[in-house]
Formats: sequence, structure tokens, C-alpha cells
Amino acid sequence: MAFEYSDMLQTIKNRQWALADIDWDAPGAELITDEQRPKLKAFMSDLVWIENVGARGFAAMARKAPFDELAQIYTYFHAEEQRHANAELALMRRWGMVEPGEMPVPNKNIRLAIDWLDRYSDDLSLPVLGSVIPALETALDGALVKFLLDEVDDPVCEEVFRHINNDESRHLVVGFAVLDMLGANSMRRILIDTVSGVASPSLILGALVYAPLLTRMITNIAAMGLSEDKLIAAAQRYEKLGQRSPNTQRIPYFHVVKWHAGLAIDHTQPFQFLSEAMGVVIDQVPNRMFGRIPSWSKELTYEPVAK
Repeated sequence: MAFEYSDMLQTIKNRQWALADIDWDAPGAELITDEQRPKLKAFMSDLVWIENVGARGFAAMARKAPFDELAQIYTYFHAEEQRHANAELALMRRWGMVEPGEMPVPNKNIRLAIDWLDRYSDDLSLPVLGSVIPALETALDGALVKFLLDEVDDPVCEEVFRHINNDESRHLVVGFAVLDMLGANSMRRILIDTVSGVASPSLILGALVYAPLLTRMITNIAAMGLSEDKLIAAAQRYEKLGQRSPNTQRIPYFHVVKWHAGLAIDHTQPFQFLSEAMGVVIDQVPNRMFGRIPSWSKELTYEPVAK
């Protein structure tokens, strides 16, 4: 049965929410313990910027959508990822982790990912972005969000991530529908898209940026107390969802992303050693070597705007 993009677009329009819908002064902020606070601040800071990475990816995908309804869906997803970042920043403000006007600083791995996306994402093909973004969504939906709901007692946090989780679920549905659509192309078309992407220096650079970022994310999540079983389950979910469609399994990039995530989750050598070594090198890069954070990131705000 063909996926009804028009129905999904209408559902997305009907399910929009705003920061103004949430009572940010409701009781519960005091339930964050002093023991939780330092690691939770670092975790949330990374999460805010990872949402922006996803937003930038959807912005690029909207430009490559083969028909208008999908372009509109990606445009909504772009706005939703920015809203997620704003809501997470508002939680940090509620918990006293950022001062008025202060923005969390992205770690250097995320800065590299942001710089790379800003430079090259518009040049990447839909099969590349369409394979990578659902993997990030699966990790957010299957590991990060569930972990926060399990570990943080603040009812406002639960309300925020219920909204975010619902959005992410729709992102996944569309993501795998698009992979199914791309995999239904002729093998000649699939091979052309694959070879042209593999030959791209920007894609090779992106892989070098992504490997240490993924390793650091996994290390930080484990440090917060998330069990490795849940991390493995999140990675396997991407594989299981993709295996439902024979068309998706025809896309080489799907298998590459699946393989890469498995290496990182299982701490496979020598991948683990190389990615950790790259992370150490990245940590030594002076801040002045990074460019300015892109202007689109300035839309981050914890203010409860209604749109």
C-alpha cells in the first residue's frame, strides 16, 4: 500500500504544539538533585545542539524532496527540531542550568558536525540524508528521550518529552517511508546515487566528523547511567524498521549506517580506538580554529513563544 503523504502532512499540521502550551513555572523543578545537575547539564547542552543538527538536515532534505507534499513535511520537521531544542533549553532554564540570555556551548565534536552540515548538507543526496537522519531519530526516540523520562522526576520534563517523542515518531514513519520509496527505484538509479555519493569528498569528511561524535555521544550517555542494553536496542531498532521493507534493504547507505552504528555500540576494535583517538585530537583544537556558529542557531530561545 502506498504511503499517503497528504494524510501525514495534515496530521503533522494538526499536531503542532508550542512552548507557550507548557506551564514552565509548575512545581517539580526542585526534584532535580545536586548529584544529577552537572551531568544532566552537559547531557542537555549536547541534546539541544543535536536537535539543531537534525533541523539543519531536514532543511537540506526539504530542498531535495521529489514532490511538494514531502518538501512541506520536511519543512515542518525542520521547525519541530528547532522547537525541540528550544523546549530543552527552556528546561535547562527552569532547572537553573543557564542564566537569562545564556546559551549552552556545543562540545567540539558537535561544533564540527554543525560546521560540516552548514557547508555541505545542501550538496548531499536524498539517499544519504534519508539514511542518516532516521538513525539519529531512532537514537533520540529510542535511547535519549526514554532515558530522560526514566531518570528525571520533573513532571514538566515528562510533558515536554511526550510532545517531542510524538514528533519523533512521525519523523521515523516518514523517514522509513522515504527509504522505501527510494529503494523502489531501479537498481541503475540506486547505483548511480551510491557511486556519486561515495565519490564526494564532503561525504568522506562527514564520516570522519560523525565517527568521533557518535562515540562521544555513546560514552556520555553511558556515563549518565543508561544501560548498554538500551543503547543496543536503540541501534537495533533502526535495523529492524529498515528490514520491514525489501526496498529499503536495496539502499547501500542504509546498510552502511546500520553497520557503523553497530561498530560504535559494540565498541568494536579498531573502530573504537580510532574514533576515540580522533576525539582526543578534536579536543586539542583551539576554539579560535572553529568558525562562527551559524546564524540559524540564533533562533534558539527558551522564551515560551506561541509559534
